[in-house]
Amino acid sequence: MTEPYDLSLFTARRSCRNFKPEPIPEDVLNKILEAGTYAATGRGFQSPIMIAVTNKELRDKLSKINGEILGTTNDPFYGAPTVVIVLADKSKPTYLYDGSLVIGNLMLAATACGVASCWIHRAKEEFERPEGKEILQQLGITGDYEGIGHCVLGYPAAPLSAPAPRKENYVYRIE
Repeated sequence: MTEPYDLSLFTARRSCRNFKPEPIPEDVLNKILEAGTYAATGRGFQSPIMIAVTNKELRDKLSKINGEILGTTNDPFYGAPTVVIVLADKSKPTYLYDGSLVIGNLMLAATACGVASCWIHRAKEEFERPEGKEILQQLGITGDYEGIGHCVLGYPAAPLSAPAPRKENYVYRIE
């Protein structure tokens, strides 16, 4: 039996680097976050956690820390009003992959909901710093978590670019 498959969600997803300041409605954000909870994880351990930051003060504090690590005073979150931090339990052997899949699910769900996204690195370094550890402590998060990345979310301030051509030899087949 053959069925038509629609892969447009995957081909439409782009990284956005210029966001409007307007917030994402809570019901839309909740759908995106729920999709993150359904990412595949090694042995079903569900090692990642997500921290959805919509509080501007905390968002700006995280941006400043991230920028310091990057070596810039520019906003590494590109003005996105929402930052979803993904951390994962280092005691699980697949934690890095598990957290990466969560971010992938978040970005695809955002696209499905008409929200733009971008993966921002340096969460590992952020949460190794005293400021990052303090944030986790204030939230009551205990355990041996490592920052995997940030998924910044919002509405694009400009149209997203067309997809770049796919490289040659992206796929090798053995038949």
